[in-house]
Amino acid sequence: METQVEKDRLERNKRNVMAFYAMAFNEGRPEEAVERYVGAHYIQHNPTVGDGTGPFIAYFKAAAGQWPGMRVDFVHAIAEGDLVMVHCRQHWPGDRDYAAMDLFRLDDDGKLVEHWDVLQPVPEHSANDNTMF
Repeated sequence: METQVEKDRLERNKRNVMAFYAMAFNEGRPEEAVERYVGAHYIQHNPTVGDGTGPFIAYFKAAAGQWPGMRVDFVHAIAEGDLVMVHCRQHWPGDRDYAAMDLFRLDDDGKLVEHWDVLQPVPEHSANDNTMF
């Protein structure tokens, strides 16, 4: 059974992940997001973004210039242990929307230290009436 301390830690971790992602993605402030929410060493598993905080910042600065108004909308957030998974819709103006699953590992202080993601374009037509969200 989870203690209140553990529940509070899981909720803090979910808040930190969503605040980090919203600040970097929606607000176009990746430097501040890294400064506020990322630990001493950041491991990146997305093959299109370099490892560490510098490449993360560069990626989001370039993306904000190429897709002004890009945003992420959170649909679900799940925390277990030191992991937080967010299911979200990524909107890239002039491109398309993507369904994303982002997984973050956090340290004991609630700082993000590792990231994985899986992206799938939201199709114009679906073989069923269910949404991806």
